[in-house]
Amino acid sequence: MKNNISIKEIAKLCNVSTATVSKVLNNKGRFSEETRQKVLEVVKKYNYQTNMVAKSLRTNKSQIIGVIVPDIINEFFACIIKSIESYFFPHGYSVFICNTDEDVDKEKEYLRQFEAKGVDGIIYISGKSGNITNTIKRDIPIVCIDRKPSGKSDIVTIESDNRMGGYLATEELIRKGCRNIAVLKDYRDLSTTKHRFKGYQDALLRYNINFNAKLIKNIKVDFNSARIAVLELIDSGINFDGIFAFTDWLALGALTALKERKIKVPDQIKIVGFDNISTSQYSYPSITTINQDKEMIGQTAANILLNLINKEYNKVSNIVIPVSLVVRETT
Repeated sequence: MKNNISIKEIAKLCNVSTATVSKVLNNKGRFSEETRQKVLEVVKKYNYQTNMVAKSLRTNKSQIIGVIVPDIINEFFACIIKSIESYFFPHGYSVFICNTDEDVDKEKEYLRQFEAKGVDGIIYISGKSGNITNTIKRDIPIVCIDRKPSGKSDIVTIESDNRMGGYLATEELIRKGCRNIAVLKDYRDLSTTKHRFKGYQDALLRYNINFNAKLIKNIKVDFNSARIAVLELIDSGINFDGIFAFTDWLALGALTALKERKIKVPDQIKIVGFDNISTSQYSYPSITTINQDKEMIGQTAANILLNLINKEYNKVSNIVIPVSLVVRETT
């Protein structure tokens, strides 16, 4: 059976105009349900497939979205990407995902490739490049998640309410009796880290607890760095009865260190993490954490990007997604 049928031939078989066939295929414009069914039956019978190259040339759209992600195996980012892909698929877009391993040069190269391939839009998750305008010359709609690059004030940024998350995490520890709360945070000067730390300071101030710089550990964000940092805290003799870890993986590293030293959690020391990934739920004991609504972050970013592509979104702003406390066994 013929499988390279043209729109003109479909129109002839359906006794409608080529314009009507195009409207049905693109699901745009006015046509009856009877016409839609007639066209789709012919499309299915002859296995018609849109020539995306020709369509791209005609509409000046590639139907491709580029996504930059720093760590594809990180569950937090993977959940956001899944949400983005789920949003765009019904709209006829393919999503190209590029993992940078937090390498700035690799990130910039992927941005240049996206521009060369003519993507319709870019979602930039936790980007490290300082100034996108130095990398991308074409006016491509961009939405950032987590961090907003410098030198580009007209980019919409989607982020969790990190300051409130820091406050809620610290408040939970305080309400459970902690007064000397250690912090495990990223050594890098990132906006997410700064906001979570500010929330920690807000809670100390609110409950009249003095800040102790000796309790702050600036470390690489991985399991073993957290484990070593907590072991060092224990060996130093510094008194602490709570730990606020800025990611769930840091919380798990802290929990492991305490287990090694036979310190009971939560009886002797309590822990709160951040992100609410599966690690926090299935560890033993399960980790109290701050939930970031990963699906909402992805869906919101995708929705705004599509509106930008279709020139239906003009407001430039930061959109803050609410967070919530998930109480488990470590508090």
